[in-house]
Amino acid sequence: MAVHEHEQHASARLTAGALFTDPAGRPLLVKPGYKHGWEIPGGYVDAGESPLAACRRELVEELGRDLPVNGQPLVVDWAPLAPEGDKLLFIFDGGTLSDEDVRSFVFADGEIEETRFVEAADLEEYVPKRLADRLRLALAARQEDRCVYAEHAVEPH
Repeated sequence: MAVHEHEQHASARLTAGALFTDPAGRPLLVKPGYKHGWEIPGGYVDAGESPLAACRRELVEELGRDLPVNGQPLVVDWAPLAPEGDKLLFIFDGGTLSDEDVRSFVFADGEIEETRFVEAADLEEYVPKRLADRLRLALAARQEDRCVYAEHAVEPH
């Protein structure tokens, strides 16, 4: 059986999320109501949508706010996952949130139940190791004012 050229090319699923921190530098996590565990605000990129546009759309859907997000990604991570196939994950910089910003979140559809700022050292208590590692890369990339390319949340050398 002949393989069509388009079947040889990757067709990765894309996700886009935002790193927000409090003034102490702790990342913001969200608790989805539809699954176990915590995440960063964000989600899957729809067909025809850019990762940045998806990130901004997801923030409105999840937090009820059109929050500013820097267009330069902090992390681009090639992270295939067995049941889901090829995945490319983007983390954009949402900057620092005030208490007032957090109080203004609106969880209109119940998708998100709670938000919490978490110490970077405690991330594995909330999220899978791969996301904790990716968030630490994002925090470092923000400090260094650069974008990190990673594979499975590890920067290749």
